[in-house]
Amino acid sequence: MRIITLNLNGVRSASNKGFFHWLPKQGADIVCVQELKAQTTDLTSDMLTPNNYHGYFHCAERKGYSGVGIFCLRKPNKTIEGVGITEIDTEGRYLRADFDHLSIISVYLPSGSSGEHRQTAKFFFLKHFFPLLKKLIASGREVILCGDWNIAHKEIDLKNWRSNQKNSGFLPEERAWLTEILNKLGFVDVFRQINQEPNQYTWWSNRGQAWAKNVGWRIDYQIATPKIASKATEVSIYKTERFSDHSPLIIDYDYNL
Repeated sequence: MRIITLNLNGVRSASNKGFFHWLPKQGADIVCVQELKAQTTDLTSDMLTPNNYHGYFHCAERKGYSGVGIFCLRKPNKTIEGVGITEIDTEGRYLRADFDHLSIISVYLPSGSSGEHRQTAKFFFLKHFFPLLKKLIASGREVILCGDWNIAHKEIDLKNWRSNQKNSGFLPEERAWLTEILNKLGFVDVFRQINQEPNQYTWWSNRGQAWAKNVGWRIDYQIATPKIASKATEVSIYKTERFSDHSPLIIDYDYNL
């Protein structure tokens, strides 16, 4: 089973940059996307159901903002949009697809970088998302949460960690929250389970020469329950082409969907 996750920074923009030409060549069973910046009515048939994929979406109420999606070769048994909290769900940040005993979730955590009000919204999300993650672990289901978490967990996960300790995305409170997800609840950061190398990033600022100099952040994850995480065999960050300011995170699992 191959799973890809990517923050598109606009599905129409990513489409123009060749994302939907690249996608069918990757052999992915499931592709989770974030930051659609579109409503389903804005999407062409190639974006809604590319090639043999079934597309499912949870869009924000505000036009041109946020939104998540899941493309899958096999139709899920059911899908769940949102977490049941209005302040979060109006922003289109959570979509779950159930396949027998496995749940795949496309999730897009808020960024707090645009101002104090958005950091407050981010902390609100973290507070209410933790109990949901606790319930997922307790359910006994296998779960893989794919997406842009907007948090670099450790110093190895961003280039300029010293100068970012007071910036959203690397605040001590955010990092401690993610540590609790992994250490207290027992979820696994699948990429780091296999690759402990430095300079492994999934997002680069458009400012300066961040991409050229690989001055990035690792903020896109596949975070999974232990049993399915142990099935991961290979991880990679695709950087040959650019469809967004993020790069696709690709993970293969020894698991038949």
